Amino acid sequence: MSLHPAVAAVRLGVRRALADVDAGRTVVVACSGGPDSLALLAATVFEGRKAGWHVVGATVDHGLQDGSAAQADRVVGQMVELGVDETITARVEVESAGLGPEAAARQARYAVLEEVAERFDAAAVVLGHTRDDQAETVLLGLARGSGGRSLAGMRRAFGPFVRPLLDVSRDDTVTACQVEGIATWDDPHNADPGFTRVRVRRTVLPVLEDQLGPGIAATLARTADQLRDDMDLLDAVAEAAYGDLRDLPVDGLLAQPTSIRRRVLRLAAVEAGAPPAELFHEHVLAVDALLTGWHGQKWVDLPGSLRCSRRDGRLHLDRADGQIPRNRPRAAD
Repeated sequence: MSLHPAVAAVRLGVRRALADVDAGRTVVVACSGGPDSLALLAATVFEGRKAGWHVVGATVDHGLQDGSAAQADRVVGQMVELGVDETITARVEVESAGLGPEAAARQARYAVLEEVAERFDAAAVVLGHTRDDQAETVLLGLARGSGGRSLAGMRRAFGPFVRPLLDVSRDDTVTACQVEGIATWDDPHNADPGFTRVRVRRTVLPVLEDQLGPGIAATLARTADQLRDDMDLLDAVAEAAYGDLRDLPVDGLLAQPTSIRRRVLRLAAVEAGAPPAELFHEHVLAVDALLTGWHGQKWVDLPGSLRCSRRDGRLHLDRADGQIPRNRPRAAD
């Protein structure tokens, strides 16, 4: 019997993404029990047997829903049935700290998965994000007006994390599980219209498909790949420029192209202690105005209790007194 195309697509994604992983190395699969992560797990186990990897299945209980511990136990049992070499489950405390519930849960999940990767000296931690997830991310970035970096979508790899399924559709992961007889879990949050991503998935993308024709998700994902190459180049140039402009001289910054200069300013603010998740484009524009629209402003307030001021031919990032608004920059005249 020939291999079903959906199963083949998932396995091919894993094989390509992990082509450089040597025999004997550990690959961790993050698994929630949904069709994307279970299809990924099954494919990684299959490819891992041929390649000689030690495959660890990891599930994270965020404790945000009733019965989450029981669901984590079920996932562990499924991972064992699918043939992983080892399993691990972790319970995390999700603290919002000014973030939305999705972002806070993601932050907690990635933190514990990084610990798992370090504990096992893993060559990779693979995540089950699909082409559809990428399309949703691009649309969310577009709606928020958050620039090329957000429109570039999710990275294929960063740190220990790898996303093998960014060229695979959600329909394929669902079908792969059905073909292989894998029972999947539907996270109730994925049907909750209170989450913006759910509204994009269930309303916006179907309307685009209906009005503009099929293949919109693939087109958006392809756009993300193209933009990411450009963003990576600009970021690399900005990092090199920051190495020469670390003391933030006004003349040196003004000599840079706008896109590079603003990236340098963001790098400087983050290095000084501004939380990246709270540092918005408006903050960077306000700091940039100290260069391009200078009329004697005293300072600009930034997240992380920072103040940026201009004096003696330089920009200065200093600690404030702790009473500074953290949501938007405010120039003090």
